[in-house]
Amino acid sequence: MSESKKQRRTFTPEYRREAATLVIDTGRSIAAVAKEIGVGEQSLGTWVKAEKQRRQGEGASTGPLGEDERAELARLQRENFELKQDNEFLGKAALDSNRECNTLIGRR
Repeated sequence: MSESKKQRRTFTPEYRREAATLVIDTGRSIAAVAKEIGVGEQSLGTWVKAEKQRRQGEGASTGPLGEDERAELARLQRENFELKQDNEFLGKAALDSNRECNTLIGRR
């Protein structure tokens, strides 16, 4: 008696990450995505867990900032503040210009 065994499928790490991303980024359930792409729910759940851990690892702190990193952070914060101020000013100027234009058009 010979039993025919089902061939076990293998998936590349890239495929696993992409499948997990479907669940994580779209907010769809593991069951729905698993059914759609034709993989087991448990397999996909394992891939999702691994991808979430991988993503957390990318954003994990590597310790306190060095002197150069602190200086760069301070520079970027100043630049960000200045850009926000410029943007706010330009927005107000555009509103004033629009009001003035509408006033001139209304006088005709």
